[in-house]
Amino acid sequence: MDQSSDKDSINSADVILGPNPIVGFRATDVARETARAVSIALRQPRLTGTVAKSIVNEWVKVFKDDSELAPADRDARFADPEWMENKAYRQWLQAYLAWVNGVNRWVEEQPEISQFARARLEFLTSLINDAIAPSNFPFQPTALRKMKETRGASARAGLRNFMKDLRDNRGLPAQVDTTRFKIGENVANTPGAVVARTEVLELIQYHPTQEKAHAIPMMIVPPQINKYYVFDLSAEKSLVRGLLDAGFQVFVVSWRNPGPEHAHWGLSEYSAGIELAVSVACNITSQTKVNLLGACAGGITLASFAAARLAVGDTRVNSMSLLVNVLDTGALGDTGLGLFASPRVFKAAKRLSKRKGVLDGKDMASAFAWLRPNDLIWNYWVNNILLGNPPPAFDVLYWNGDSTRLPACLHGQFLDIYKNNALTQPGALRLQGVPVDLTKVTCDNYILSGTTDHITPWKACYRSTQLLGGDSTFVLSNSGHIQSILNPPGKKKAEFWTGGETVPDADAWKAGAEHVDGSWWPHWHAWLGKRSGRKKAVDINVGNAAYPALDAAPGTYIHG
Repeated sequence: MDQSSDKDSINSADVILGPNPIVGFRATDVARETARAVSIALRQPRLTGTVAKSIVNEWVKVFKDDSELAPADRDARFADPEWMENKAYRQWLQAYLAWVNGVNRWVEEQPEISQFARARLEFLTSLINDAIAPSNFPFQPTALRKMKETRGASARAGLRNFMKDLRDNRGLPAQVDTTRFKIGENVANTPGAVVARTEVLELIQYHPTQEKAHAIPMMIVPPQINKYYVFDLSAEKSLVRGLLDAGFQVFVVSWRNPGPEHAHWGLSEYSAGIELAVSVACNITSQTKVNLLGACAGGITLASFAAARLAVGDTRVNSMSLLVNVLDTGALGDTGLGLFASPRVFKAAKRLSKRKGVLDGKDMASAFAWLRPNDLIWNYWVNNILLGNPPPAFDVLYWNGDSTRLPACLHGQFLDIYKNNALTQPGALRLQGVPVDLTKVTCDNYILSGTTDHITPWKACYRSTQLLGGDSTFVLSNSGHIQSILNPPGKKKAEFWTGGETVPDADAWKAGAEHVDGSWWPHWHAWLGKRSGRKKAVDINVGNAAYPALDAAPGTYIHG
């Protein structure tokens, strides 16, 4: 079993962000939930006893080699045939499965427990069950066989990897071989230049790849919690290159990675940065409008900016594309980090970032990892430590590991938006003194989500069609959070759904939508082309006399 396969890397890439990447949870939250679980068990002695008896009865069958338990067909942890062919391994695995089935039954049959409390209990028990899986132990069959074949070399390599993780990665197994990537060379390498720089951002303009390009430019606004180059990874899946080759003029905002001295930066500072970038893009291209794109948490900032500017008569926002973004945070439900989004946790999260001046990206990464431990922890534990393999070389995971920070002020504002579901309430949020009302976003908008996105679920993304004031085009792309975006033409098994009236019910929309084989990119390019003016001859050079090229792309802030 090769734990470093491309499939595993793609699965990991799909869960690298969280439904609420700014709340997090602490060890104390898990400890508190453990104490609550023990209390529940003591209050339900009959159910606890019944489930315990069923587990013991199944263990007796296992001991007699009479159990029929087997792992799920797609459970890669136990894909090695020896798990079922070797009696000792089979009994070990079946005893584990009996325990998991019993614990799951105990959770499911809990009487008089709220849905939210049940979800937290499920999360806690899954953490424990995943951790004690037989596949995570050094004497599991694949690891033991490799250790014998290599005469202990795999074990020594695993120990070196473990010591390196303790030193460099807070004890968590590394997800990617960082030595295989270099910014500006094999990632973030589309030719362009920085044409404007402020304390908050650098604005990059890319060299056109076609002799003619649409007049109205496209500007990408990335999330503040990640660096921008997820839109410019390898050449074949670079969203930026795809736009350039389709005949668009492309600008990208590269946010500065803030330090404690920037703790006061909030939505006002970031909105002012976007406003300046819009002005520069319009000046360089001699246009009065710009098309904007935001993704994930960046979409919150962008939608707020657009609403505030359009409310005061600023018509430079020509269209808005929102990718894997949720504006109605109440639609996320009781999932992921939201399970621990209690008032106590909100206060603690604010207090921590205020004290430090920033929310550290490594803290967010740790929280993300424990949301999907099989994909983001145990998968790499087996590959790196037990098998002694190097971590995989996967560009999305390299980008994810290149973490950033959130300034304390912005972090606190995001927390309030999430807690109060502020964007669904006109005027609940004010930006530079202007009430934010999403119905004021009367420009056309293009909303993309992913079918298997557990981070920003597609039905939650769909809710934006009911909040924004303009004409909405909703597209459902196959795959998860990141892979639904990086779904270029030529990718195998790519498909999407679109069309149909954007009625309030997401399932009703899906029932009336058209299924299309292939990438959503050409569909978006066609939609964008209709809103970007005619094509005209463009200069291969970037910038102009007012805004000359400063540094070659990807600029300087990307290295911070």
